[in-house]
Amino acid sequence: MAIQSTNPMTGRVEKKFDEFISAQTFSAISAVGKAFDSWRNSPMEQRSECLRNLADLLRARADKFAHLMAAEMGKPLKSGRAEVLKSATVCDFYADHGPDMLASKPLTVDGMQCSVDYAPMGAVLAVMPWNYPVWQVLRIAVPTLMAGNTMLLKHASNVPQCALAIEELFRDSIFPDNVFRTLLIGAGQVEHVLAHNSVVGVCLTGSEAAGRKVAAAAGSQLKKSVMELGGSDAFVVLDDADIDKAAAIGAESRCSNAGQACIAAKRFIVMDDVYDEFVAKLKVCMESVVMGDPFDEDTVMGPMASHAFRDDLQKQVESCLAEGGKIVLGGSIPDGQAAFYPPTIITDVPFESKAARDEIFGPVALVFRAETEEQAMQMANDSCFGLGGSVWTGDEEKGLRLARRIEAGLVYVNGRVSSRPPLPFGGVKNSGYGRELSTYGIREFVNVKSVCIG
Repeated sequence: MAIQSTNPMTGRVEKKFDEFISAQTFSAISAVGKAFDSWRNSPMEQRSECLRNLADLLRARADKFAHLMAAEMGKPLKSGRAEVLKSATVCDFYADHGPDMLASKPLTVDGMQCSVDYAPMGAVLAVMPWNYPVWQVLRIAVPTLMAGNTMLLKHASNVPQCALAIEELFRDSIFPDNVFRTLLIGAGQVEHVLAHNSVVGVCLTGSEAAGRKVAAAAGSQLKKSVMELGGSDAFVVLDDADIDKAAAIGAESRCSNAGQACIAAKRFIVMDDVYDEFVAKLKVCMESVVMGDPFDEDTVMGPMASHAFRDDLQKQVESCLAEGGKIVLGGSIPDGQAAFYPPTIITDVPFESKAARDEIFGPVALVFRAETEEQAMQMANDSCFGLGGSVWTGDEEKGLRLARRIEAGLVYVNGRVSSRPPLPFGGVKNSGYGRELSTYGIREFVNVKSVCIG
């Protein structure tokens, strides 16, 4: 079976790759398992040096990766370069702080001298999505490797060139051979990979449906899993907010990456007193988004990653309208062969409707009206998802108080929600479990081991 790159601007297949047969897959797993035997004992200084070298290579190859992302999933060049440079920062962060995060912690218990150690476990499988094809991989690979584990990548099947380019990055770095390998496999082989003795766990970023399947497969093998799944982030605008700023950041968040982000403003919950003003200003901001060829340096928003994703989005929009929603902006597929979908605003969708509760993966903003702050909080938490969220207000103390009430893994006050290396990242409810990044992320795939002198 072929794994292929299809250009969302043209619909043409750019490249095809043969899916690994079982022998190729298990040969790669065995190689990564053997590499673990030596990498687990490598000094922290060596691991940090390897990460700094990887960061240098990422910065040098930012343009190459940006062009691959533009061709495979439609990301504008500027956004692609920014993603690669952000990926380099996670290397810098763990090169600097990883040794302290993993250092043995001495303590005395009942007169005994003890320590808590963080021991690597083996090969970790990463099942990764196409929407941030470099950042998503590096933000899990870097702390996992810093901890002394090795890694196998099963990337999304529509970005095989990115997947192979990441493996090439590691091969050209000073990391030892086979510490990181890419597997060109379909979803059907994931369970077989997890069954291998060398594989100790899996991290997945993707849809709720994919997460359920992979988590079940890992559970059947009694292997650790970390799941970062979908999101339907609440963007709560109070009546004392800076409406101009909220509208500008809201439009940026909703249209970034053509709206194809788990952690992005999706449900705009706006107080009644400022509702009309906010909708009008959000419309102006979203109308100004430059949509075009991702290879054009002036493009802000490229096409969606595939025609199929674009068509699915249109069905969701039509479902919103069938439930009573009203189009303020956009809402229909433009002419042309590219997989474009315009920035879209929909109001008046009943909050309790299915259309309002599904994750919308595209540049479509649903705007809801709240009569009170208490109702706004109830609406924010009335979701099966809990990845991110934000509160917009002129009173930061009140904003912090309300942010702490939102059921999500990452909440901002007066700022665009985004992941950063020092902050733990992950969700609750159907948005998954476990954490990436920060101290919490580097300790997900380690044996937290107590050692005592009796």
